[in-house]
Formats: sequence, structure tokens, C-alpha cells
Amino acid sequence: MTVILGIDIGGSGIKGAPVNTRTGELAGERYRIPTPPGARPDDVKAVVAQLVEHFGLPGAVGVTFPGIVQHGRTLSAANVDPDWIGLDADALFTEATGHELHLINDADAAGLAEAQFGAGRGVMGTVMMLTFGTGIGSALIHDGKLVPNTEFGHLWLREKHAEDWASDRARERDDLNWKQWIKRVNKYLQHLELLFSPDLFIIGGGVSKRADKWLPHVELGRSRLVPAALQNEAGIVGAAMMAAELAAGHAAGPAPKPAKTAKGGTKK
Repeated sequence: MTVILGIDIGGSGIKGAPVNTRTGELAGERYRIPTPPGARPDDVKAVVAQLVEHFGLPGAVGVTFPGIVQHGRTLSAANVDPDWIGLDADALFTEATGHELHLINDADAAGLAEAQFGAGRGVMGTVMMLTFGTGIGSALIHDGKLVPNTEFGHLWLREKHAEDWASDRARERDDLNWKQWIKRVNKYLQHLELLFSPDLFIIGGGVSKRADKWLPHVELGRSRLVPAALQNEAGIVGAAMMAAELAAGHAAGPAPKPAKTAKGGTKK
């Protein structure tokens, strides 16, 4: 199926839209519901079910989550209720919606979308997507393949997590102008450049809409840097892409087992 529902769980809102996964374009209007206070699993589950019912699309659904997602389980909860830690969220949402549902880290979803349809399209080598908002999300992509759950916003920098010092929330909290904020971000980016030597940095989150304020002040050695192209749609698009890929894999079924030889071995 080409059109898949993507849902993006954010700190202030949970939004969804149907996505044409061949083109990366939304196939309908976005629909947004405010994130329930505290973002507890049962409350968020109810909103996700409401979005799925609103669109009424058949088939798989992709959902982003602001934390580590491994094999359908949410393993961290930096900015949401701690009851998410260790939860089989794929199963929770699948039962609530009656649809095959797949969860992915929100920055990973944005990175996939930008790599295939946005600012990283056609770029080979190492692409690092960073989303600046309440925290700093990250996605690492090499030759189009995602390395999931990198969480580079939690790198130790200036005796604290980088996101505590250089996120967009830190900019607002410390009343920094754009030039003061990008001075902090430069230190962070230079540290990442030293560690990973990415061919391209893509900067997403709310700050990507105001790139004219900070982009002229970026200071890097080797890597290129560009603002995200898909902006608020990236998470929705990436979630739908991931769900489409996993649903196709499930439809194909498991790989055939090797045939046994007469002596009980397997044929090469």
C-alpha cells in the first residue's frame, strides 16, 4: 500500500496525516490533538486511537515517540511519563487501534524522511540529523541506512547533557539571542564533527523555520550544514515510511529455511 498513516507524538501536540510513501508527500490534511498533560501511556493511547479512527485508513500505522524505541518497546522517557520505560508500546497501540502499528524514535523518523525526500536526498556517506526543541534529538544515517536510537543530545558537554545547554528550550530559558545560542551550538556541532566526521548536518525542529537568524553564524571545519526541508512534516513522513517497510516485510513472510541434505546437513 502506498498511502500509510503517520502519527507524530510531540510534547504539545499529537498530529497525523496520510502519507504517500513513494513521494514523501502528505496525501491529506494534518489533524492535531493536544498532547494530554503528563503524556501517560493510557492517555496517549486514547489520542492515537482517535487519530486512527479520524482518518479511517486501512493497513499499518507508523508512530513516532520522543525516546528510545527498540523492538517495539520504549526504553527511555526523558520528557514524558516514566511509565513508558520498558513498555511494549507497539502492542499497546496495536490493541487500542486494531491496526498493525509500529513505533520509531521521533528524530530517527525525521532523519529517514529528510534523507530520502528532504535536505539529505541523494547525499551518500554519513548524514546526521539533529532536531532542536525541548531537547536535542538525533538521527545517524549512512548511505541511506539508519543507525537507530543514537541519542546524541545526551552527550556530555560543559559538565551537563548537551541538550541542557544547547537546545531551543535552553535558548529560551537563558534568554539568549540567536547569535548567543548558535555560539553554544557551534561547540556541540564541532564536538560531533570531531567524533563522526559527517558529510552533512541537517538541522530540524522549530529552529529550522528561522534559519536566517543563525545559519550565517555556523562555524564548522569539514562538514556541510543545511536546515531541514520537511520541517514539521518530517516525523509524520518518516513514521509512515518505516511502517510501510515493516508491513511489506511482514507480508513477504519469513525467509525460507535451508533445505536439508540426506545426511541431515543443509545445502549451501
